[in-house]
Amino acid sequence: MGIWIFVGVLAAIVVAGIAIYNRLVALRERYRNAFAQIDVQLKRRYDLVPNLVEAAKGYLAHERSTLEAVIAARGAALAAAQKAAAAPGDAAAMQGLAEAEGALGGALGRLLALFEAYPDLKANQNVLQVQEELTSTENKVAFARQAYNDAVMAYNTRRESFPDSIVAGLFGFTEARLLEATESAEERKAPRVSFG
Repeated sequence: MGIWIFVGVLAAIVVAGIAIYNRLVALRERYRNAFAQIDVQLKRRYDLVPNLVEAAKGYLAHERSTLEAVIAARGAALAAAQKAAAAPGDAAAMQGLAEAEGALGGALGRLLALFEAYPDLKANQNVLQVQEELTSTENKVAFARQAYNDAVMAYNTRRESFPDSIVAGLFGFTEARLLEATESAEERKAPRVSFG
């Protein structure tokens, strides 16, 4: 009789362990999927940046350093996004992406601020269209970032809770990193865009 109790308890522990493992896997896949949604929006954003620069080139010929800074920041952000896509949740990859995105946001903010000095540029239909698409994409990135951070928080909370922490430790479920903004207070300000 004692052996059956032991077998029953052991079976219950194994079933509970399997359930915990599967729940951790599901949560990990949820935050990876959430990051994939960020990646889609970032790629859209990176594709729009050269269009904006190209549309502004003729008007901003003497502002070459600003245009080059935007293109360089876009390249760095694209590389960081590729690293982060290869390892969503990895602390170094998320930090690198956040920093590169901050630099790109700052460069774009400076470019959009220059538009204020050029009425013809502000009225250019190509520029207006790209600006509108960029604004829409920025909103989508913010929404996707929030969904990703929520999924990471749910995963990390479950991973650190008992008894899930035991299973997480046994099977190598590592902490996932939130995607946080790292830009300065000045860069965090939304660029002021006036169409009038």
